Amino acid sequence: MRTLLGKLFRFLAFRYGLFPAIYRKLCNPFGDEYAEYLRLHGGFHAIGNKCSILQTTVFTDPAFVRLGNNVQFGSCCVLGHNGVVKMLNRAYGVKLDSVGKTDFRDNVFVGYGCIILPGVTIGPNVVIGAGSVVTRDVPPNSIMVGSPARRIGSVDDFIAKLEAKTAQYPWVTLIKAREGAFDAALEPELRRQRVAYFYPEGDEEKKSAKSANA
Repeated sequence: MRTLLGKLFRFLAFRYGLFPAIYRKLCNPFGDEYAEYLRLHGGFHAIGNKCSILQTTVFTDPAFVRLGNNVQFGSCCVLGHNGVVKMLNRAYGVKLDSVGKTDFRDNVFVGYGCIILPGVTIGPNVVIGAGSVVTRDVPPNSIMVGSPARRIGSVDDFIAKLEAKTAQYPWVTLIKAREGAFDAALEPELRRQRVAYFYPEGDEEKKSAKSANA
């Protein structure tokens, strides 16, 4: 029954933009699906192809946000305005405004806990590390970390390092064989090999427990 309701509310959400809260609760969409929903009904200036947006990602002003292709977000916050203006206008009798666009070019990853301030252009080909605060434009081919975020290297060098690291893992053949970032058929064995690699003492503990119970 829940599956049928999920299909119904997914259809209504995508086709007509109806009952978004129920759709999110019943379907709990992954980032790729949710980005497609937001492309249709999220009020963004533009969203490109193959983007991924978690439900926990916050966009205060989606109308000022443009996403290129393959832009992916962890749980983070993208600001479109400076909230202090309301306080200043009331306290000082002024009429101020402080808003800005956020322009994500192709192939950008924004890590968990990042804050993107208004008025910046990011990319293309950029990785922003977890917890970073982006206060200014980010040049292409950059790895950014820190608060405020600073460039610590290039994406090209980062890929080379990850390729070398991946080649050393015992499960590298599974990585090469899987389809996409998640492959349900391979995931259990991939998880088992990773746990055994990270916690080799676990096998010894299991052997000890079996011996004690024998």
